[in-house]
Amino acid sequence: MSHAAPRPPIPPIRTVRPEQTSDLMARTGLSEQMLHDLVHGFYDKVRRDAMLGPIFAERITDWGPHLAKMVDFWSSVALMTGRYHGAPVPAHAGLPVEWAHFERWLALFRQTARELCPPEGAAHLIARAERIARSLHMATRDARGGVPAL
Repeated sequence: MSHAAPRPPIPPIRTVRPEQTSDLMARTGLSEQMLHDLVHGFYDKVRRDAMLGPIFAERITDWGPHLAKMVDFWSSVALMTGRYHGAPVPAHAGLPVEWAHFERWLALFRQTARELCPPEGAAHLIARAERIARSLHMATRDARGGVPAL
């Protein structure tokens, strides 16, 4: 029988909006640990995926910082913690992806969210992921000249 190494504890949630974060956590059942597990589980699937894995492998060599950034991103998106300070649209704009890639990304995300989160939390995350996928898809098309600028 093997024993897995104990997982380091996730520090208490850091948020710039404690009231909103507490309310969202209560309404959705989401927690910092759950978001950490979601991000790590989701990207484990992405890395093994035949369609998405190669795209990520070409661009990310050190997964630790990327996963930490994604935990901060989803904490900000889902719980309004304000921890993420990046620009996802420019980072994705030049990727060689079509809507089929975003559909696959969403399928893996939905699956992971439903596996790890309570129904209210999964629905909350999935709704945000769907908006993000549409936005990033439009940015990638726009970068290739497929969508006219407003």
